[in-house]
Amino acid sequence: MNLVRELEKDLRVANVICMNGRRHLTSSMNEVSRDLIVNSCSKKKQALMDVLLILTELRRALDMQSALESLVEEGNYCKAFQVLSEYLQILDSLSKLSAIQDLSCGVEVWLGRTLQKLDAVLLGVCQEFKEDGYITVIDAYALIGDTTGLAEKIQSFFMQEVISETQSVLKAVVHEDEEGLSQNSRLTYSDLCLQIPDSKFRQCLLRTLAVLFDLMCSYHGIMDFQPERKDSAAQTPNQCNEAISCSPGQEVDSNVRACNNSMTTSGDVIHDSSSREESTKVSSLTETTGTTGSPHSGSHNPVNEARKEDSAASTIDSPWYHLRKEATTFVSQTLQRGRRNLWHLSASRVSVLLSSAAACHASIHQFLKNYEDLNVFILAGEAFCGFEAVEFRQKLKVVCENYFIALHRQNMNALKMVLEKETWLRLPPDTVQIISFAGLVGDGAPLISLSSGKSVNVSAAHSNKSMSMVHTGPRRSGFSHWIKSGNPFLQKITISKEGHGYSQPNGSIYGEFDGGSSKNFQGDKVSPRKNDSNNMNGANSVSEDENEDLLADFIDEDSQLPSRISTSSHSRSNSLHGNEEENTIQTGSSLCLLRSMDKYARLMQKLDVVNVEFFKGICQLFKFFFYLVYDTFGKQNTSSSGKTSTNSLNYRLRTVLSKINEDCDEWIKPQSSSPMSFGSSFVHAELTPASPPSTNFAHSSGSSFGLKERCVAVDTMSLVARILNRSKAHLQSMLLLSNSNVLEDFYSHLVDAVPDLIEHVNRTTVRLLLHINGYVERIANTKWEVKELGMEHNGYVDLLLGEFKHYKTRLAHGGIRKETQDLLSDYGLEIVAETLVEGLSRVKRCSDEGRALMSLDLQVLINGLQHFVSLNVKPKLQTVETFIKAYYLPETEYVHWARAHQEYTKSQIVGLVNLVATMKGWKRKTRLEVLEKIE
Repeated sequence: MNLVRELEKDLRVANVICMNGRRHLTSSMNEVSRDLIVNSCSKKKQALMDVLLILTELRRALDMQSALESLVEEGNYCKAFQVLSEYLQILDSLSKLSAIQDLSCGVEVWLGRTLQKLDAVLLGVCQEFKEDGYITVIDAYALIGDTTGLAEKIQSFFMQEVISETQSVLKAVVHEDEEGLSQNSRLTYSDLCLQIPDSKFRQCLLRTLAVLFDLMCSYHGIMDFQPERKDSAAQTPNQCNEAISCSPGQEVDSNVRACNNSMTTSGDVIHDSSSREESTKVSSLTETTGTTGSPHSGSHNPVNEARKEDSAASTIDSPWYHLRKEATTFVSQTLQRGRRNLWHLSASRVSVLLSSAAACHASIHQFLKNYEDLNVFILAGEAFCGFEAVEFRQKLKVVCENYFIALHRQNMNALKMVLEKETWLRLPPDTVQIISFAGLVGDGAPLISLSSGKSVNVSAAHSNKSMSMVHTGPRRSGFSHWIKSGNPFLQKITISKEGHGYSQPNGSIYGEFDGGSSKNFQGDKVSPRKNDSNNMNGANSVSEDENEDLLADFIDEDSQLPSRISTSSHSRSNSLHGNEEENTIQTGSSLCLLRSMDKYARLMQKLDVVNVEFFKGICQLFKFFFYLVYDTFGKQNTSSSGKTSTNSLNYRLRTVLSKINEDCDEWIKPQSSSPMSFGSSFVHAELTPASPPSTNFAHSSGSSFGLKERCVAVDTMSLVARILNRSKAHLQSMLLLSNSNVLEDFYSHLVDAVPDLIEHVNRTTVRLLLHINGYVERIANTKWEVKELGMEHNGYVDLLLGEFKHYKTRLAHGGIRKETQDLLSDYGLEIVAETLVEGLSRVKRCSDEGRALMSLDLQVLINGLQHFVSLNVKPKLQTVETFIKAYYLPETEYVHWARAHQEYTKSQIVGLVNLVATMKGWKRKTRLEVLEKIE
């Protein structure tokens, strides 16, 4: 029982313990439940707090995105890139969020758009240098650490501007109408150059040179720019620490570049260059901002952050100043190394323009202006790049040579036409009196002086300045002087648009030389208003509204401008105008020749690079004139077959004519339509259709010019030779020493042969007037083998005297000067002597009495001729008497006699020896030996 009770008691105790345990468990369960609820709420709170921080950063990123857009719109690219660096750090810290990926894509789009706008600013700086714009660009690129890319981009932009601007200039000038522009928008630059009208070439050239000069000025401005203290303070005050602490020189990771190179680019040049670098800039900015601090540093405004810095950043010792200075120095050094490339491209564009056919079709006046402008451009380019423009100078030389070829062809054709229509009559003295050849003899000035007082003396500037510019720095190159002086081509463009520019009272353009007067010249300068009262010819009373050009006396052939003849009574130098006699012996052809040669001599002064070509042109003009005078007046048919004899020509004249025939074959050959050889005559009726046939030569074949015309031709040739001899020293002073042999060859072989030509023409004239060609056979056929000497002379003597009397009558009534009559009479006596010798040399048989009869005939002839001429006749016929007396020489003396008398031809001496051998019974061996020695 006790056990049962103890068991019951224990059970009761256990029940109480169980109940207490249950109560405690219930209480603990309730407490744990409450703790679980608190813990759940705490986790939610923590999660919400974490999301709030992320949302705060996202909000800050959105604010930065808006700030980026506003800063770019304001053009504050430097601050925009400062904000961008922090913005990229925020995006990098939240890179796991899907929303950040969209923002990252937006950054690339924004960066591409921003770089496009920044490149547009850079392009504007390249077109026209402005310090503010350049500082904006250099600061932005220095901040993103891509100064190398900036330098390359600047050079690329300048190259593109050279190409695009020159193309645009050509399109605007060549195709002014919209339809033509749209139709030819795809033409290349070289194709456009081929379509330039002659009237618009100078306008194209000036605009092209002006555009290229402006680009060189902008390039030099960027290259020469150095940041100053005031620039730092004015442009970038209070820059933020983040920008200062960046590392702009850090290299962009190549893997990041390669990863982002596949971005889509647009076709535009700026879009293309910007898009290629877009992803690179993003990566670079991410790298260079690694030391700028945590993105959780605060929720402050990033735009206002830059305004919290003190003024220490603007001082010369600030990191920002050194950052900008390093960037500008690097860009300057890169551009200095690349400036030669820009010059070569600019020169090549101008070279293509000069290859246009219109460059050689300009008048002399316009071409000299173009040449002056091109030389100014070359000097500016040499000062710009620091090297001598050898290739472009050579190109300019080729252009001058091509222009000379075109001009020379034109002048040769003009001279040819004048000679074809030449009547060989003297021009009126009043016409010749106003003409001078100052450029040829050295008393004048070039065709055109410098266009303005500011222009550069091209030759002097090249020799004194060009070589000193080589291997010098950009700030000592002298190009700064060109920038200060302004664009030398802009003012000329305005003048070109207005037409011919400022017209003087005498019709000349300011600075232009009129070929007829040299009084206004002092060296190479012109005083256009010095003699207004004289040049106006009383035109002061004319209304100012009246066009002065309508009162012009003539149109100048070089400048194509109305000009006036100066009537002021000023003294003229004899070297310019010669004496009054020279002024009265000019013909149309000689005037055309001398004007062309004078024009070439003036061009030799201006176009010194090709002056030897112009001198060769002078030589060819004179050669052509020389040959035409010979061909017109120096040929005579001496045989029944009609072939022209050239045996009468001496060796020098024959050599000169043969050389001229080779050198001027292009101009001589088309004139002779007959298939004859070198000696054939021209058909003079075609040369001078307006000249009436002369009665003096009515019975002379192959001649249509009279005695007067022939004498005028001789006097004209003599005048041209005298002027050329006077001009020798002046021409020699203009030619280089290396070309002196060309001048000496011209004067020694051609000009010195003029007296030979004049003598030949005079002798030909005498042969045509003195009709004694048939007397050679008459004398040879006369019976000289007589046994008894009578008192009568042969009949041919009387006939010969009659012919000479008629000859003197023709001279007296030919309208020529007394001096010319005496000269032709002298030549007539020589022709008579030659005819007698030739006739006597053909005698086959002659006795001693026949020789005496020959002497009798000669004496009668001398006495008869003495009545017609005032000079002593006997010395002129001394050769005949000597030839007759040679009949009595011993056989051993003939060889010595033949060598001592070179005035006789070989055939005449052989005839004499054969006659003597026949009549005196020489042995055949003796005769052959004598003839062999003589030959």
